[in-house]
Amino acid sequence: MLDRKPLIVFLLLAFGVSWPLFALPLAFRGAPPETQQVIALVAWSLAMWGPGLGALIATRFAAKKSLRSLNLGRLGEKRVYLWAWLLPPALALAAGLFTVLSGLARLDLGFPLIKGTFASVPGGLPVPAWVIVAAQIGLSLTLAPLFNTIFGMGEELGWRGFLLPRLLPLGQWKAILLSGAIWGIWHAPVILQGHNYPSAPVLGTLMMVVACVLLGAIFSWLYLRTRSPWAPALAHGALNATAGISILFLTPFDTTWGGTPVSPLGWIGLLLFLAWLIATRRLPVQVPADSTVPASEPMATA
Repeated sequence: MLDRKPLIVFLLLAFGVSWPLFALPLAFRGAPPETQQVIALVAWSLAMWGPGLGALIATRFAAKKSLRSLNLGRLGEKRVYLWAWLLPPALALAAGLFTVLSGLARLDLGFPLIKGTFASVPGGLPVPAWVIVAAQIGLSLTLAPLFNTIFGMGEELGWRGFLLPRLLPLGQWKAILLSGAIWGIWHAPVILQGHNYPSAPVLGTLMMVVACVLLGAIFSWLYLRTRSPWAPALAHGALNATAGISILFLTPFDTTWGGTPVSPLGWIGLLLFLAWLIATRRLPVQVPADSTVPASEPMATA
């Protein structure tokens, strides 16, 4: 049976803290573009901790449980972290592959995006384009996921660390799908400002819900395998670091429809991976319905 009070407190805080921060850049629409970008980066980064703050407060004061019940002190099955680190870039590359196969974009090893970025810079490219691309990819695969985990934890502590376990009495699939849908709706103010789906911001709010349901199922699998928010937080950080990696190799196109894991063409890779998890009986995960089961108890996996 659901304990509704902590859920309501969590949702009010997750949305109440994050949505004003998401909307903050709208107050600076008359500022120079560089200023707008900095404000959006800072405000949206802080907004990522709205769900995490909601989880902490709802756990301690609404559910009246120790913060240890959020399992921040637990890592769980270590090999799962390889999935968390390497799966997001694989999904990003798959999104690029399906985008090329669809005909929406063309592979271009001349790196047009990098050259276009430096076109207005005096002196142009300081080094060959491939050097910049190699450095960017190297950073995206190594240090960037670790740094992004700090902000990814803000979301994952809320969505997977708090919300998912508290919805498990509904059944694992219902909990996974519902938590993913709520996560997608939470993004609405950002999507309506043209993020992720620049040419279709209104339709993009629905598309983001679909993307978050699919990604949320994968992140939920990582959480349920480890019963730790650290695994999905690392995956979230790796996703944010590598989501646009395929775009470096493609001719200019509309990222609303392809090139990233959250685009419709990117959903194909997500669906294929989820189909593999289901076919191999890795999902749903055999885990106690109550997330407060002591971490020392064994967890059966399919």
